[in-house]
Amino acid sequence: MSRISLDQANTIIAAAFAHGRTSGFKPLSVAVLDAGGHLIAFQRQDGGSNMRAQIAMAKACGALALGVSSRKIAEMAVERPTFVASLGPISQAGIVPAAGGVIVLGADNLPLGAVGITGDTSDNDEACALAGITAAGLKHQ
Repeated sequence: MSRISLDQANTIIAAAFAHGRTSGFKPLSVAVLDAGGHLIAFQRQDGGSNMRAQIAMAKACGALALGVSSRKIAEMAVERPTFVASLGPISQAGIVPAAGGVIVLGADNLPLGAVGITGDTSDNDEACALAGITAAGLKHQ
């Protein structure tokens, strides 16, 4: 498989929402991008605030741009704040250095795309991304 299908993207979103719902998380917003950073699917739960689409996409886009999860980008921001801050303006969708952006891997361990989630704490956002990716039968980095 060399791409995330729309059906898989929708499965990721549904499973992420289900995980958030059963865990009692705040309303989530989920973006699924292909390996080129193009949006495959996005959904925002009722009650999600108005910038959630941009935040979710920026978490996923940042992960793809740097080849690491947005959690790792947050760690990089502590060590090299000027470098990470300079990336947002030159990134296609921005970069948000907070957990919740996870790279999706194919069978060959190459990136198929990324999932970005926002709405609750960054740790909870990431947990929902991982649950969604697993539910779609895909791997994550």
